[in-house]
Amino acid sequence: MNTRFQNAINNIPQDCPPIWFMRQAGRYHDHYQKLKEKYTFKDLCTQPELAALTALGPIEDFDFDASIYFNDILYPLEALGFNLEYSPGPKMSPTLEESFLGQLKSTEEATEFLSFQKNAVAATRELLPKDKSLIGFIGGPWTLYTYAKECSHKGHLIDSKTHISLFHSFMKHLMPVLENCIKDQLSAGAEIVMIFDTSAGVLAPAQFRECILPVVNQLATKYPQKLGYYVKESTLDQVMMLKEFPLAGRGFDHRYDLANRLTDSNRTGFIQGNFDQTLLFADPSQFKSLVKEYLAPLKELTKEQRSGWVSGLGHGVLPKTPQDNVRTLIKMIREEFNG
Repeated sequence: MNTRFQNAINNIPQDCPPIWFMRQAGRYHDHYQKLKEKYTFKDLCTQPELAALTALGPIEDFDFDASIYFNDILYPLEALGFNLEYSPGPKMSPTLEESFLGQLKSTEEATEFLSFQKNAVAATRELLPKDKSLIGFIGGPWTLYTYAKECSHKGHLIDSKTHISLFHSFMKHLMPVLENCIKDQLSAGAEIVMIFDTSAGVLAPAQFRECILPVVNQLATKYPQKLGYYVKESTLDQVMMLKEFPLAGRGFDHRYDLANRLTDSNRTGFIQGNFDQTLLFADPSQFKSLVKEYLAPLKELTKEQRSGWVSGLGHGVLPKTPQDNVRTLIKMIREEFNG
């Protein structure tokens, strides 16, 4: 386990935050690209030893404090009976309809299909240095529903939003599978499990209350203080709706003022984020000034106010991100807060 990461998720004040980036083991990285010369994306996800090797690459190269096991959010849908292919992006069939619900696999069958994920977490924990933390993850319930309904979480999501009764029916099948995914990842060595509900930010307040709050509360109550929750392009209203749930913490994209979130008297748990990932493409001559500008208001906080901060990006590392800028960002964060 990493001391800084454990301090952050337990809200213990410290000078320097732990650093973990979403998608840190991804297409931008030489290590990943070399693996892809030999193996398919599916190989890297479903073969535990390869998944562990993929996750280890950025730890060895960039010295992140925490690793996140390598996988994809969509496999629970394949486990339930959807056809899933990557060419290179995900292709799914059939489209979720009420008539397909009766053809879905049982919770037991789906959980057995997903056993490679538990094995991948265990293999990653075994391969990681002992002083590094390990994070698990699942796709958020709404995001998985949108993929099942539209094979995407982009655009207006008209079909997803206008078939809310189908969402509730689908959750009866999906939620037990997600609960077992969380249980398996925690038992295999994950210290926390992140819920990436990327597309839930598109929901209006009434639909967020109806669709998101019950399922997130169900998961958080079953695994109190073990789950983090992230929504891309969330609103402050949505974030405030979650504050009473026993979550370990929440992630924030770059649209939030992180200093305000850290000093919010209503906040609970860790705060993950939130340097704008697109700024990693800046020219090196400008990049350092952008990082200093971002870190300046955070440096004004006391370490007690910064407690619970897991330093990262507003979203995942983008393809073709300059690796030297990733190194510079990590180096500057540690220099600024270690004095």
